[in-house]
Amino acid sequence: MPRRAALLLALVLAAPATALAGAQDYEKLSASVRASMSRTINERPTIDPNDLETRAWVRVMVKRVRSKFEDEESARDFLITLRYESRRAGLDPHLMLALVDVESKFRRYAVSGAGALGYMQVMPFWVNLIGEPAHNLFQMKLNLRYGCTIFRHYLDRENGNIARALARYNGSLGKPDYPDLVQKAWKEKWAIGV
Repeated sequence: MPRRAALLLALVLAAPATALAGAQDYEKLSASVRASMSRTINERPTIDPNDLETRAWVRVMVKRVRSKFEDEESARDFLITLRYESRRAGLDPHLMLALVDVESKFRRYAVSGAGALGYMQVMPFWVNLIGEPAHNLFQMKLNLRYGCTIFRHYLDRENGNIARALARYNGSLGKPDYPDLVQKAWKEKWAIGV
């Protein structure tokens, strides 16, 4: 086993499996939805870390997330990427911070009992459905891109209803606990001015 693969396996096995992810349901997507999501996942856009709005936002938010990361540079990289992927998908980055907090507690190598992976607890079937076989869901940028793309899909499917989109994301449609938890974290912990 190559050294990198062995290290990744050791990290996965060492990570507590207490992530709050449910089990997103595998669903048959129409060809057009699948193609659109796949295009979004596989694009290679560049992030401008010197964008003034992004820099100002990161400066404020890094104080809130710093303790969740190894160092400040890692926290900044995470925030820059999360903001970029959130905005690219037309989502509120503060809502996505709340989702990451509830799903994985900001643990990059979190694995749920249902098999969801990474910061945004993405189910591996999505890689086969809209990604490429080489995609590693523990890679920060890919995990955030998948998570934001999938949440956008659910938000569109639910006609903008955030609670229902959150429930779909978690695989708990029809149950209010998870959406309530994320929305509470969004409003009380991650919104600007809190």
